[in-house]
Amino acid sequence: MTAKRHVAKERAVEHSFVLDELLRERDELFSTLDRVAALHGTARRIREAIGSHSGFVAELTGPGHAVVRWMSGARTDSLQDLEVPTGQGIGGRVLALGRPVRVNDYISSPAITHQFDAQVRGEGLAAMIAVPIISRTGGRTETVAIAYAAMREPAEFGDDAIRAMEDIANQTGTALRLATVAESNKATAVSIERQRMQSALHDSVGALLFSIGVQVRNLHEDISDNPVLESRLLRLEGDVSAASSALRESLLALSESSPERALPVELAEHCRSFQARCGVPARFVQLAPVPPLDAERTTLLVNAVREGLLNVEKHASALSVVVSLVPSNGGIQVVVADDGTGRVAETTPGTGMGLRALAERAARLGGRVSLVRDEDDGCTLRAWVPEAGRRSCPLP
Repeated sequence: MTAKRHVAKERAVEHSFVLDELLRERDELFSTLDRVAALHGTARRIREAIGSHSGFVAELTGPGHAVVRWMSGARTDSLQDLEVPTGQGIGGRVLALGRPVRVNDYISSPAITHQFDAQVRGEGLAAMIAVPIISRTGGRTETVAIAYAAMREPAEFGDDAIRAMEDIANQTGTALRLATVAESNKATAVSIERQRMQSALHDSVGALLFSIGVQVRNLHEDISDNPVLESRLLRLEGDVSAASSALRESLLALSESSPERALPVELAEHCRSFQARCGVPARFVQLAPVPPLDAERTTLLVNAVREGLLNVEKHASALSVVVSLVPSNGGIQVVVADDGTGRVAETTPGTGMGLRALAERAARLGGRVSLVRDEDDGCTLRAWVPEAGRRSCPLP
């Protein structure tokens, strides 16, 4: 019995270690998908990685303007919510140069401006290093935050410290990109649910109120000589009218959607409609967040996906379809790819009246449309439009 208890105890300890590891991985995953957790964790990792007394992160809140939000190892709140414009202090110099900056003693350094000496002195900091946290999306790079490390006495940060800070900044940039995608996916899911609720309310409650209204009007004709029933019907008619107005307001509220959410929601809806209509699995994939587009560009991309799915439905004999949305070369691209055996008469956008019209509209916007047959007999439609104000760029 003792031996069995000993074995059971060892297994329990082992399972506890496994559970702790799983919980740690879960926490890391959640922090990766949460912007605030990722930035706060960066401040802590800076201290652990290079042994600094303090680590903190400033997030860009607008072009050339950062605010210190997350701190680790701070003794005071002197730096909390400090606004850092381009060119001012060590962080502002990072924004101006786009590369790491280090000083052996912040207060006495001639390499930076000194608008924030009082705050730095209040926190008791001396040596400092700052590096940009860069987001890379769709071929574009931009500084989205600044990572700082600081010591409480004058010191020299070497190249190893810079490399360690750059590694942390790169990891944080990746985490922020993933968090942005996760936030976009959650918002897209909410928008899709709003559309479903809108449709369900219209089809059920709306139809019921209409039916009641018709019956009330019919009863008016039958009981015109009964004042008591007539009075009750009038109250009922007023209630139905008020309920109809409330329903219209609810449907209007549910239909409201920001422009940047409208495109992925619309594309996902077309995929679901295609799959329900044809029985062919259709999957929508958003590979990265996309910037807001004006109505004309959004409509063109939606119509391109609609035309691509219609082409698959009519000609492809496909077993599956994938629709993808991704920022590309300073613009936005949608791709409709199938694994069917349909034939494409041309490898230019002149295939069919619908595609020809799409290609002409895209060209007016500086974009491109192409439909080609793949080596594995499937077909791929691509439509690309530049962001407003950008020049055209060929499809890859």
